[in-house]
Amino acid sequence: MSLAVNKIVLAGSGAVTNTAGAYYQLTTLTFTSTSVGVVVPAGVWQVVPTANVAINFNTSNNSSALAFSTIIAANTGAGLVISDGVNVYANASNTSATITLYGPNGGNAVSGTFNS
Repeated sequence: MSLAVNKIVLAGSGAVTNTAGAYYQLTTLTFTSTSVGVVVPAGVWQVVPTANVAINFNTSNNSSALAFSTIIAANTGAGLVISDGVNVYANASNTSATITLYGPNGGNAVSGTFNS
C-alpha cells in the first residue's frame, strides 16, 4: 500500500521493483466489469499510459449516483494519481484490461506487536 512517500533509498542496491530496498512497489488492478470500474487504493501512484483504461475522479455527493471527471484519459500520457481509496476509479472499456500502478514500497508487513 502506498500511504507515505518518505522512503530510504539504498545506493547501489540494484533492487528491482517489489523487492527489499526497492523504491517502487507495483499494484495491478484487474477489471471484471466495464460499468463500475475499480477503486484505486489509497496512496500516491505513478500511472503509465494504458490501452482502454482511464482514471476518473468521482465528483458527486451522492453515493448512489456517481459522476466522473477524467483525470487521465485512456491511451494518453503518464500521470500522478493521488487517491483517497474511495473516490478515484480506474475504468476500462473491456474486461480483459489491466493497469499497473507504481507507488513507493511500503516495506514488509509486520507479523505482530511485541513478538518474542
